[in-house]
Amino acid sequence: MKAFSAGNGPKLTLDEGSVLDIGACFVGGIDIAPGRAIPDDGDPRIDHSLEGFLFTCGPDHIRHPEPIPGRPDGAKFPLHGSYSSHPAEIVFWDMQEDAECRARVPVTTAEGGSALLERHWRIDGVTGEVCLSDRVTNTGTKAIARVHMYHMNIGAWLLDDNVRVSSTMFEQKEMPWNFGPEPGSVFCVPAAGGDPWAELALGPIAALGGLTLKVRFKTDTLPYLQMWRNQKQPAHVLGIEPVSHRLANRGELEASGELKWLQPGESVDYGLRFVFA
Repeated sequence: MKAFSAGNGPKLTLDEGSVLDIGACFVGGIDIAPGRAIPDDGDPRIDHSLEGFLFTCGPDHIRHPEPIPGRPDGAKFPLHGSYSSHPAEIVFWDMQEDAECRARVPVTTAEGGSALLERHWRIDGVTGEVCLSDRVTNTGTKAIARVHMYHMNIGAWLLDDNVRVSSTMFEQKEMPWNFGPEPGSVFCVPAAGGDPWAELALGPIAALGGLTLKVRFKTDTLPYLQMWRNQKQPAHVLGIEPVSHRLANRGELEASGELKWLQPGESVDYGLRFVFA
């Protein structure tokens, strides 16, 4: 893990061993990542990644394992795709008033293809906003599904009954952080409105001095928001998850034409930003 911070904003650790995702995220000296308060889905890659504040799902599959078409051995796409556990090659690193990092992550997909993730992290030293820009290029010889999800995971023990999730993406505009039936729930909504960036807020968080987490993401390639929480012991986590597809299995998405493809040599861009204010 490499420490990454600027003059203002959270103090992050970036995981060189797994796609340069975020491990710890310290806000005012408090690490808001869930750590071991997570469910165990039986995949050690994801068990490691889910402990951190942000991990990336894709580039060939998202959500839970499903069979790889045409494989007589019954092989499945792995939980949340192939990104996790692929090491990052850092090509630029600078931490002064602002902080900036660029990295390359060659990825082998579950179907034997290959992709390149070019990752750019930046923290604005004045506003404290963290900006992530990703470009994924199909470096293989056959098409791969164009799917992507950012999992932002928060230790829910930090959230009291006054914390709300709010966004114009929600029909009711805001809701309690512990939405839905116990001990956990999930929903997925379109990033409606036609804006190039969707926005949501989680707060105020008294444990962080009343700060609110504000998240924005690019809607052209991440047109949905999934929200997830799990309070089934030992889990105690809330997830904010911008995603490329609605909550449906792979076969249904492909049959409806919603599953898009990245042809050899083609690239796609994703973007995420967040700030505590």
